[in-house]
Amino acid sequence: MHSVGRFIVIDTNVLVSTLLTPSGTAAKSVGLVTSGTLIPCYDPQILNEYHSVLFRAKFHYNKSLVSQLLALILDVGIQVAAKLSTIDLPDESDRKFYDVAKTANAYLVTGNIKHFPKEEWVLTPAELVKIFTQ
Repeated sequence: MHSVGRFIVIDTNVLVSTLLTPSGTAAKSVGLVTSGTLIPCYDPQILNEYHSVLFRAKFHYNKSLVSQLLALILDVGIQVAAKLSTIDLPDESDRKFYDVAKTANAYLVTGNIKHFPKEEWVLTPAELVKIFTQ
């Protein structure tokens, strides 16, 4: 049984949405980290993807804001040595998020819910926000 506590793994697309729409639902889900409600989990592969995607020139994000967001995740988060799963995923590049969340008993928040197996701990930003604002 996957007993979810106060841990979260944030798919990169949620961070992209947060930076694009700071008042949106994705930003509210990331706000659960800034408020201390949830603790982010990551591994080096996840951090590498965050960095490579969020600093892409095509996004034109404020580099200082991106750096602050990544620093927050590092400062309050925990690094997880994920156990590699053998589950079939439509996009193999998503495995790192799934495996870290499964290993850490964490929520996995993603805007691409269909890329992951139907699990009670794999949630959209709206589903996550609803759980923590009831």
